[in-house]
Amino acid sequence: MTTSANMICSSNVSREEVLQQFQKVQQETDKLCHPLKIEDYMLQTSPEVSPPKWHLAHMTWFYETYLLLPFLENYQSLYLEHRYLFNDHYIQAGKKFSSAHQSLLSRPTIEDISHYRQYVHQHMVQLIETADEQSWQEINFRLLMGIHHEYQHQELFLADLKYSFYLNPFYPVYREDLASSPKRQAPLIHWLEYSSGLDNIGFSGEGFAFDNECPQHEVYVNFFCLASRLVTNAEYLEFMETGGYERSELWLSDGWEMITKHHYNRPLYWEKIEGQWHYMTFKGIQPINMGEPVSHISYYEASAFASWAGKRLPTEVEWELAARDLIIAGNFKEQDLLHPAVAKDNEDLLQMYGDVWEWTRSPYMPYPGHHTPDTPFGEYNTKFMTNQMVLRGGACLTSIETIRSSFRNFKYLHERKSFSGFRLAEDI
Repeated sequence: MTTSANMICSSNVSREEVLQQFQKVQQETDKLCHPLKIEDYMLQTSPEVSPPKWHLAHMTWFYETYLLLPFLENYQSLYLEHRYLFNDHYIQAGKKFSSAHQSLLSRPTIEDISHYRQYVHQHMVQLIETADEQSWQEINFRLLMGIHHEYQHQELFLADLKYSFYLNPFYPVYREDLASSPKRQAPLIHWLEYSSGLDNIGFSGEGFAFDNECPQHEVYVNFFCLASRLVTNAEYLEFMETGGYERSELWLSDGWEMITKHHYNRPLYWEKIEGQWHYMTFKGIQPINMGEPVSHISYYEASAFASWAGKRLPTEVEWELAARDLIIAGNFKEQDLLHPAVAKDNEDLLQMYGDVWEWTRSPYMPYPGHHTPDTPFGEYNTKFMTNQMVLRGGACLTSIETIRSSFRNFKYLHERKSFSGFRLAEDI
């Protein structure tokens, strides 16, 4: 069997450690469901949104498909004839149900899916504890992939839920107990200079990484400056009020077509109520905190703002070189804010990790020397390396367990549903 080591870089985590990681991520997923009502599990408000029930089933399907069925002797699936309902884009895993029609699947019920999840969890524990040493290396790789896959779907679960709640005219509250971002002003921007020369980016060393972060390779970078913090709501509002959405010269052609076709004139989730700007949050509709990083911005909007400001977006090379020596800390899912926070003025380079995913001006392409892995996970990243842009740093819904300076997220240029924002850069 070809090892998934060709797909991901990873240390060989012990059984005890990987079992703890597996149980931890499963418990965190279960916790996300506690505030939901039974009707919420079926919400699908657009073809790009998946219902919470489907996310739960799909995360479970992943472990069953890539671990239990191939490695646990005599394992019997609860839904062997209907497992295609829970597939997403894994073409090599077989047929799949249309993602645009997932809300039509009233059966299996959420009770059935919960039972399925418990059933798979029990058998996964059995597999981890009893797998023979000959199979363990491959099981270890696949299990680490599954754990990180579940963390990614936790973020998608919440982002999809927020969008569905937003389309409800009563703006439902997901959780009342979430903390609020401080109402302080954001620190003034200053500019950090970085020198030119040859350097290396990409993952190397111990630990987990996806194949799109590998191999580490040499790059050349010119002198550049990076803004000390993210662009705020107040700064983006100034862009709006000075006609940013009306000036075609600021926009890429496809972006101008997008905003005119859909009549966009503000970020996703912004609403003006009685003359004041509000936005949708997991605590319902709230007045906008102008010091927070602007979020739910498409690449087109970030690019237009940068043009308006006389700056540009950073490349992913610039971002990684600036971020790699920083401590990975910030406003992640573990802080339980589930919303961007105002920057604290206590460091030179702020908010590189957490708060919002940062758009870069780099297209999502394979690194030099990258080869599509010949494993069941070969289609996890490579087939998406077209017509998308790279984002870096993680967001307030992202688990800190998944983030590295080399981590590459990717989105289509029009997407706004994720917590995506940006910082500015310029040439020296």
